[in-house]
Amino acid sequence: MRHTTARIGADVGGTFTDIVLIDAQRGVALRKLLSTPDDFGRAVVDGVSDLLPAHAVPPQAVADVVHGTTVATNTILEFKGALTGLLTTRGFRDVLELRRLRVPKLYDLFWDKPRPLVERALRLEVDERMASTGQVLQPLDLAQAEQAAEHLVAQGVQAIAVSLLHAYANPAHEQAIGELLRRRWPHLSVSLSHEVLPIIREYERTSTTVINAYVQPLVAHYVQSLRGQLDAHAVTAPLLIMQSNGGVMSDVAAALKPAYIVESGPAAGVIASVGLARELGVDNVITFDMGGTTAKASVVERGIPDFTSEFEVAAGISLASKLSSGGGYALSVPFIDLSEVGAGGGSIVWIDPGGAPKVGPHSAGARPGPVCYATGGTQPTVTDANVVLGYINPTSLLDGAMPIDADAARRVLQEQVADVLGLSLLDAAYGVHQLANASMIRAVKAVSSQRGRDPRKFTLFAFGGSGPVHAAGLARELEIGRIVVPRAPGFFSAFGLLAADLEHHAVRTFMRRTAALDLKELGAAFDALERRCRADLGRDDLQAEQIQVERWVEMRYVGQAFELPVCAPLGDLEQHHVATFEQDFHATHERTYGHRTDNVMEIVNLRVICRAPIDASPPTTPPPVPPTNGRSMPRQVRPAYFGPRWGLCDTPVLRREHLTSEAARGPLIVEEYDATVVVPPSCSAARDHLGNILIEVES
Repeated sequence: MRHTTARIGADVGGTFTDIVLIDAQRGVALRKLLSTPDDFGRAVVDGVSDLLPAHAVPPQAVADVVHGTTVATNTILEFKGALTGLLTTRGFRDVLELRRLRVPKLYDLFWDKPRPLVERALRLEVDERMASTGQVLQPLDLAQAEQAAEHLVAQGVQAIAVSLLHAYANPAHEQAIGELLRRRWPHLSVSLSHEVLPIIREYERTSTTVINAYVQPLVAHYVQSLRGQLDAHAVTAPLLIMQSNGGVMSDVAAALKPAYIVESGPAAGVIASVGLARELGVDNVITFDMGGTTAKASVVERGIPDFTSEFEVAAGISLASKLSSGGGYALSVPFIDLSEVGAGGGSIVWIDPGGAPKVGPHSAGARPGPVCYATGGTQPTVTDANVVLGYINPTSLLDGAMPIDADAARRVLQEQVADVLGLSLLDAAYGVHQLANASMIRAVKAVSSQRGRDPRKFTLFAFGGSGPVHAAGLARELEIGRIVVPRAPGFFSAFGLLAADLEHHAVRTFMRRTAALDLKELGAAFDALERRCRADLGRDDLQAEQIQVERWVEMRYVGQAFELPVCAPLGDLEQHHVATFEQDFHATHERTYGHRTDNVMEIVNLRVICRAPIDASPPTTPPPVPPTNGRSMPRQVRPAYFGPRWGLCDTPVLRREHLTSEAARGPLIVEEYDATVVVPPSCSAARDHLGNILIEVES
């Protein structure tokens, strides 16, 4: 048995890839490098192969590599998934287009719903029918299903999704088709709805299964390629992938069910925020994570992140909300409840046909990148505007490792924005900064005020490479009084990867009214789900006592369209537990919707969650990290523009270690290897005993 002392977290973003190495003997090492869009895994391997010898860590000492990736998300956003076919019950061919008949913009007559991921010609019907009880109403015509599959294969499909009516109640017909497809066409990616999401709601189940099939070939190739590249560098430790629910799964499981890793990267930042909130004794937090391509916001209340199983991706703003649904693709797997907008440092600034300036959602990414990176970019971005404003170092980033061409940023912003709008260069750049803020405020409101939460009662945690640059502007608009910028903010999500547990969710529909509940039947159903959930963790070396188990019943009043989760006890169920379910549901419903009723209640779904800690003492937050080059940058002063009210200010530029527990008045800028913190006028900053920067925002 090899002696493992090190763990690696690798967070891949659209612009930068962040690598964290934590070794029990040698401490912490960090590396930030430009992502490699042609093969995102290459940047991971480059960073790992650079860090290990630089810090004398042998590859055999690595216990695991935990990876957060946007590959599945970007595949959907860019419509670059596999050519996919769908086999479904006769009469249900168009469920992907009928959707839920909701639109995100009620009075927009020109809004077009997104095109289905499977075109109509590749959606074929088969004769079969199940009842919601699982009874066979019409036997499966397997020969017809085979003919339909042959037609799809002839059309060149790379993946087939199978979603039959009520397959969650009886999967026999789907199993027969799946066995046929996998036997005759082993090269195809096959996704069966009862394996991906065995619950009611035909559109959500079909959409989730189609998404799984659509991204599966690319994700499978990606994780297999990354696994091979790591092996080639003698890093043979397990490769674990962050899920959307904040847990991790094996690379093999991620290749089979890639729908579960769509919001892989953003979830890691929320997990890290939970640990930091616990350290600081802060109960209510809004997380704000801004990278090069997107900005993400989420809420942690009473030290616990919000979860949802209703999410839409590729909707302009990706979020879970019944009030603004319909703009994207439904994905009903467990998610940390967050919202995401296409506003990052690399977001492109453009002028629409009406002459109005816009920011994003398209990003320059790592290639060609912002103009100031001098890597081929020709269109102005938010980062270019921040360089012009003096917020970002005008000569270099990453402690000098990445040169910055400030003159090129000024030139492109002048020619393509300021001159077109008839503004001065600084006012144009400040306008771009404000437009980006407005888009990100939309994301924060989506998880706070639009959910009945007052953002003024929360602390803002700002991280990501660009988050601390914009955080003060967001906080002022939202009237949030305090911002916390954690240690190593640019690597915060990568640390979150290493704080995650191995986790799996198993769910099934179980339609029963609580007034006539058979407790033996319920217990047997929970036991079967738990066995499946433990097996799907994919770790045979775990002892039973190492696995933490949660059981949940998802309930509603009879006649409602959606359900709410209620915790269920482990072990044998007794009659008094039914009354507890009902009381807890009443309380949850009142907390969520503001009222309760005397209506009859019913259970809709059962859910079992299995978790197993990966490391006995995982790092919940980054430890104090010295500058990468081992030297402290001297204090400097440079002009920075803070809008018409404050104008151009001579602004001190510090390192984090220059701050003390006594508040320093803004304006000031804190530069670090991985991020820049902007403290505008009428704000102040201090450093707490743990090394976090605390920014107080005056109203």
